[in-house]
Amino acid sequence: MHSWLAPARLAVAAIAAVALGFSGYHAATGSTGVVNHFGYFTILANAAAVVVLALGGLAGLIGRGPVPDPVRGAVVLYLVITGLVYGTVLAKYPDQLTIPWVNDVLHRVMPLAVLADWLIDPPARRLRPTVGLWWLGFPLLYLGYTLLRGWAVGWYPYPFLDPGVHGGYRRVAGACALVAAAFVVVGAAVLAVGNALAARRDAHGTAWRGRRAHARTT
Repeated sequence: MHSWLAPARLAVAAIAAVALGFSGYHAATGSTGVVNHFGYFTILANAAAVVVLALGGLAGLIGRGPVPDPVRGAVVLYLVITGLVYGTVLAKYPDQLTIPWVNDVLHRVMPLAVLADWLIDPPARRLRPTVGLWWLGFPLLYLGYTLLRGWAVGWYPYPFLDPGVHGGYRRVAGACALVAAAFVVVGAAVLAVGNALAARRDAHGTAWRGRRAHARTT
């Protein structure tokens, strides 16, 4: 791992944590409320990223075991989807949750940061395709919880999940199908790129070890 990566992870985690703190304070003192604040997928995904980056940074500094690659990959998937959905669907809606710079950090900076981290420090070994299926578990649970809670309390975190908007549940079902397809496609891409980079790193490591062994015998 690059020597600068551990402090970089800690720095990014600190920036995101500050943004989440401002977002939480804004929600707690405004009309959103703390419970609804944690109903946003953006908040949950960024909170997970803060934990993963902070633990990864500390592990790099003190020489402890790294964060498991399947966990890192899940965070990459969730935040990349967050950035894509925000950029293509949600950016046009007035956001009452956070202030503008917080939006930029949580929806733009963090997805790019965790994706860069995945590319710079790919998995130590190839991940099985079943890992990608496990990554879909949390979004499915989130969707079920959000729809049930929304039906019970009349509040939905995103307009495309609100059946009260024009189109009703048919529109919600269509939106969920599109987002689910995006999760599958992006998840497969994250897995494929990580495995390709892991294989290339293994190949380079094998060649380097082979050169060292050859040097010792000559």
